[in-house]
Amino acid sequence: MATANIHHDDVSAGQKGKSARKPATCGECSRQFRSNYDLKVHMRAHTGEKPYSCNECDNKFVRPDHLKSHLLTHTGEKPYTCEECSEQFRNYYYLKIHKRTHTGEKPSVYTCEECNKQFRQQSHLKTHMYSHSGEKPYVCGECEKQFSQLSYLKKHMRTHTGEKPYRCEECNKQFGSLSARRIHMRTHTGEKPYMCGECNKQFNQLGHLQSHMWTHTGERPYSCEVCSRQFIRRRTLKLHMRTHTGEKPYSCDECDKKFARADHLKTHILTHTGEKPYTCKECSKQFRSYQSLTMHMYTHTGEKPYTCEECSKQFSHLSYLQSHMRTHTGEKPYMCEECGRQVSSQIALKKHMYTHTGDKPYKCGECSNQFRQLGQLKGHMRTHTGEKPYRCEKCNKRFTGPGNLKKHMRTHTGEKPYSCQECSKQFSDSSNLKAHVRTHTGEKPYRCEECNKQFSRLDILKGHLRTHTLQM
Repeated sequence: MATANIHHDDVSAGQKGKSARKPATCGECSRQFRSNYDLKVHMRAHTGEKPYSCNECDNKFVRPDHLKSHLLTHTGEKPYTCEECSEQFRNYYYLKIHKRTHTGEKPSVYTCEECNKQFRQQSHLKTHMYSHSGEKPYVCGECEKQFSQLSYLKKHMRTHTGEKPYRCEECNKQFGSLSARRIHMRTHTGEKPYMCGECNKQFNQLGHLQSHMWTHTGERPYSCEVCSRQFIRRRTLKLHMRTHTGEKPYSCDECDKKFARADHLKTHILTHTGEKPYTCKECSKQFRSYQSLTMHMYTHTGEKPYTCEECSKQFSHLSYLQSHMRTHTGEKPYMCEECGRQVSSQIALKKHMYTHTGDKPYKCGECSNQFRQLGQLKGHMRTHTGEKPYRCEKCNKRFTGPGNLKKHMRTHTGEKPYSCQECSKQFSDSSNLKAHVRTHTGEKPYRCEECNKQFSRLDILKGHLRTHTLQM
């Protein structure tokens, strides 16, 4: 954590004025300041704290006067006027710099009066001042996005042109900026230079550390106006909004499939090329995305860094924890447009949609059986191999899938987590509850093709069908 120390130096009795003030010293970088307030403001450069927000565009600032100056970029007001040529400026310091064009003054070092940072060139100071005022004078001609520096605009333009001039010598991956390549190189070297002062977790990017710090404070500063869901990052909120608007701006040139995120499109394209550029060093398994590799690594380490505060259940991925939390809150934010059914996760909605489309994209290579879910196919494949990797620790009975083992464990624990809302009868299996509910609704979805008789359960239909085979 950043620390601040107040050092009181010896001052002779004859000293007066500002020079006699006892300096306040930053414990992080040893820089000295005239007052504790100046030190307090400076410390935000280490902590990343920006307590002053613009109501117009959500930009945040370290100091109130920076916010005040920034607000003028929205109003268009320029209150500072040069007496020589009548040119107007939003910031007094810009006016002061401008006056030198009339006086001919050229200082050897240009100092920012806001934060005392020094520059050798006046143009560098001018560019730096945009970080205080929030002004962004460079505009993209393609999408009208604005930038505070010309170099930022040039870098952004590569997102339109597709130019990636910087190549990784390890894996030949190419990048639009030098900084992006530098950050990427850490995936090869394992370097994580940014450490959390609370839990010692390390990160390869400063932004990731800053976002992580909010997991300790609980702060989620960005809120969705549609569903009130809160986020740590503004970018995550922007991506989330597409779940409400349905916007999918990224299209695959091969199959016209659209995506809400560029990285999802990038990963999808690999399904056409067959490329899997990320390899596990433990088992040599390959993956299309770095995120998939990271999640896979937890199967080797057993690490589950995300813990539910309600029931202490642990998860290997944040999205798993977020989906799990909805089992406590009852939240089901994803709705099927076909039947209005609501589910707790996007993956659950995708799986549910197969019940409408009839799509079974996962096919068994042994018997041509098709399945709606990859997990179902994997479980089915064990009927061919005979593999039963999941063992009950109570009775040593083995099962082909974790779901089957979980259901079996309830025969030992007596747990019945599924309850009928009509009569409160409890069941150990959700399918048994569904079949029971039909005794209340009278629904009989299983029909005999021989005599059109209908049944509430599949096993009863199967038993009934034998009466026809015996008659033949």
